[in-house]
Amino acid sequence: MKNEIQPNICQFSFKEFGSCVYLITLNNQNILIDTSSKDNQHELLRDLKQLNLSPDDINTIIITHRHWDHNSNIALFQNAKIYDYKNIDSFPIKEFQIFKVPGHSRDSIAILYNKVLFSGDTLFHNGIGRTDLPESEPEKMQDSLNKLKSLDYKILCPCIVRY
Repeated sequence: MKNEIQPNICQFSFKEFGSCVYLITLNNQNILIDTSSKDNQHELLRDLKQLNLSPDDINTIIITHRHWDHNSNIALFQNAKIYDYKNIDSFPIKEFQIFKVPGHSRDSIAILYNKVLFSGDTLFHNGIGRTDLPESEPEKMQDSLNKLKSLDYKILCPCIVRY
């Protein structure tokens, strides 16, 4: 299901478990935040097609963290440059502010763009991400939450919008 967040930001949510995917169109670039789970591949492709986009039209992908429900469809996007915790410091689009927010996972990041906060699995509308997974860092979650809550954003876009 598509939901317009702002004129150049679209959210895709799915029937099966997996992260939401966000599409940002900026400076003739198509940027995805996360790619969801394999179970949602058909819906993701359908939603992109409804916007007259194919996987080849995606230039950039930002992965909020390396859990399967966020990155399982990366292989669809052969032309996209992939950014995550390891290389996010070299992200070239200056309109994006990137924040490392360990807690849910060691490699969690959040993105602030145009007063929209893409919080991954760190901060949800009604709670926070799990910190009981093997790759979690629960002792760092509160600092990460404080960092996000101090930002100047108007819209929160977590990677999961339903439970």
